Amino acid sequence: MTDTIAANTGITVTDTGGVTAVPGLLAGKVAVVTGGAQGLGLAMARSLVDSGAKVVLADTNEESLQAAVVELGGDGVATGAVCNVSDLQAVEKLAEAATTAFGGIDIWVNNAGITRDATIRKMTEQQFDDVISVHLRGTWNGLKVATALMREQDRGGSIINVSSISGKVGNPGQSNYSAAKAGIVGMTKAVAKEVAFKNIRINAIQPGFINTAMTAAMPQHAIDSKLAEIPLGRPGEPEEVASVVLFLASGLSSYPTGTVTEISGGRNI
Repeated sequence: MTDTIAANTGITVTDTGGVTAVPGLLAGKVAVVTGGAQGLGLAMARSLVDSGAKVVLADTNEESLQAAVVELGGDGVATGAVCNVSDLQAVEKLAEAATTAFGGIDIWVNNAGITRDATIRKMTEQQFDDVISVHLRGTWNGLKVATALMREQDRGGSIINVSSISGKVGNPGQSNYSAAKAGIVGMTKAVAKEVAFKNIRINAIQPGFINTAMTAAMPQHAIDSKLAEIPLGRPGEPEEVASVVLFLASGLSSYPTGTVTEISGGRNI
């Protein structure tokens, strides 16, 4: 999905024109990406690595983690840590692993997530709690640990929380997911106000209909219905989400904090 603008720039873009990597942009930076072993998380991690950062991937799937680390360049560039983000102690250990491996943390992406879809009539308490725990509690855990470490390091930092268009408009059968993603927006704004004086920026993104394995598995009629709502007329690509994360992670976005960026092709405008 990528090519190069010009051999003498090294800047990598998608075939839709979006920049996914700028060599040297994140040189000397260390990033943590939760849910980073596959899908959107892996695309984000790849963009960060290709722009010069060293990355720690966190995921619950150890096999996928190992494969992702190898793909990104292995030891010295990327490492992996099995982590359930709903467990605060596990997230604290993740931060310790990143500090041990690469000497600190400058960028933290709260991306880990799950779905347990059902209408409210059929949804169980466990299905509701599981999604809230991973998305909302997991993001809170990430914010708590990352902001504490960044304050201690006293060199600022950037945190990106992954919300969703579902948190803005609501999706039928996803009362748990939509609630969690809406909560992430409020949490982003609240914590951004708490730590801005330390030059720690916290922003959120809201991806829309993105071309992933999960959306590809949807029935064609459902895909067609979603596409009909998108002015650009196509799904987004994972690299197009990653490019926004790259911007927010870098000094190119040195002033925005507490913002929410839709990545939806114009859906719901």
